[in-house]
Order: sequence, then structure tokens, then C-alpha cells
Amino acid sequence: MIETQRSITEVAAGILLDAEGRYLLGQRPEGKPYAGYWEVPGGKIEKGESVFEALKRELWEELGIEIESSEELTVLEHDYPHAYVRLHVSIIRDWKGTPKGCENQSLSWELLSAEKPSVEPLLPAAWPMLERLRTLLS
Repeated sequence: MIETQRSITEVAAGILLDAEGRYLLGQRPEGKPYAGYWEVPGGKIEKGESVFEALKRELWEELGIEIESSEELTVLEHDYPHAYVRLHVSIIRDWKGTPKGCENQSLSWELLSAEKPSVEPLLPAAWPMLERLRTLLS
């Protein structure tokens, strides 16, 4: 039996953390895989882009904010039916502008101290990101 290797989609994900101990989730819009699920903002890393460059572009496109720095949190992989993704997860503490759903997606600020987010369902790959964040900050 021949095992086929799926290509890996490189993704930059940015966890926005505010001064009140909250993080931002966005709801995937209609027409995308897992529409209606909640996720950490971000997207595919384009050829030739660094993780930070992809984060800057994606968060501008999705949320209308400008970021100037990020902290690497973790890298994890998840096998979705539609894609095998490698997620480069960063923490973003400082940005310019007020996050808004530029792709008509709903947004929700969630308390890091809460046991689980107030919105659901959450994308499966978002759970390990949030667990890693809690571990780091506790």
C-alpha cells in the first residue's frame, strides 16, 4: 500500500491580547470551510512571506488593524478534512486601530480566565492554542 503525503498549508495565527486579559476570536464567514466556527484570526502564509509579514497582512485584511510586533507562542499541526495545516501561533499585545470584521465576520472578546470561550463551536486547532496561551500566562 502506498501512503500519500498531503501537502502542508502554512498558516499564521495571531492571538490578540488586550490589557483586560481578553483575547479575540472571529467567526468563519459563509463560503469558507467550517463556516460558523470560531477561530483565532490569521491566514495562509504566502510564498516569500515571513510569519510576521503574513500576520501583518492577514490582520489588516480581516480586522483592519496594524500590528508592529508579535511574540511566537507555538507551532502546531492539525489535519482537517480539507487541508493539513501547520499553524505558526503568535501573541499580539500592541496594535493600531480597533478590530472590526472586515470580511463581515462576527468578533468576540473572550476572557482568558474563563474555563472555555462563551462562543461555540470552536475550530479544533484553536483549543491547543488557547491551552498553550493559558499555560504560558498562568
